Amino acid sequence: MPLELVTLRCLKDNYAYLLHGEEGTVLIDAPEPMPILRELAARDWGLSAILLTHHHSDHVDGVAEIVAGTGAMVIGAAADAHRLPPLDLRVAPGEPLEVLGEPVEIIDVSGHTVGHVAFHLPQSGFAFTADSLMALGCGRLFEGTPQMMWASLSRLNALPPETLICSGHDYCAGNGAFALSVDPDNQALRDRLEAVQMKEQPCAPAPLSLERETNPFLRVSHLRASLGMEDAPDAEVFARLRAMKDSF
Repeated sequence: MPLELVTLRCLKDNYAYLLHGEEGTVLIDAPEPMPILRELAARDWGLSAILLTHHHSDHVDGVAEIVAGTGAMVIGAAADAHRLPPLDLRVAPGEPLEVLGEPVEIIDVSGHTVGHVAFHLPQSGFAFTADSLMALGCGRLFEGTPQMMWASLSRLNALPPETLICSGHDYCAGNGAFALSVDPDNQALRDRLEAVQMKEQPCAPAPLSLERETNPFLRVSHLRASLGMEDAPDAEVFARLRAMKDSF
């Protein structure tokens, strides 16, 4: 049976995710404790593990209280362990990991931060990408280079199109406005933004196939001509788009 996914709104615009199956429940990122603990209590679920994508406070500040209340173990990237809450299990891209009876692919998605990882569960079709590939956008480059982030996005873009991209924030309004500014004739983008505004579909999660159609950072090959960069490598086109978004 595929795992059940519960999307939780936290803080102002963060997402956290619960995965539940016959073997228990895990949490991906912990922006704050109360919405998560309330949801667990309402569903009468325990919590066996917390998977952390990166060290930023709006993704880890709830860890200590949630661990105190549930006894969950904490899993995160070995490369980021010095900046994460205390880890019970350190993992690295390419290493085997299993949660709730399913294999988990750990993907290096450095760029927003160095050491950021995504968790891909191919059996259930989920990818927890946090602040790398985001709904209609990608994370700001606080630590990595454009080339690093482009490589990360390319790894995620190689996943099956039906993969549900579970990103870390609801930035749909700002990301959507920027996307329209560089891709104004994209009807799929207009349809998506209208559906989100009418609350007919959530900002996230969203299938990778939809991100490919609407997310400008996955559409560099479609946008290079309008940017006057016909002969530029993909990473350079991405870098231009990211710089434009930063000043948008």
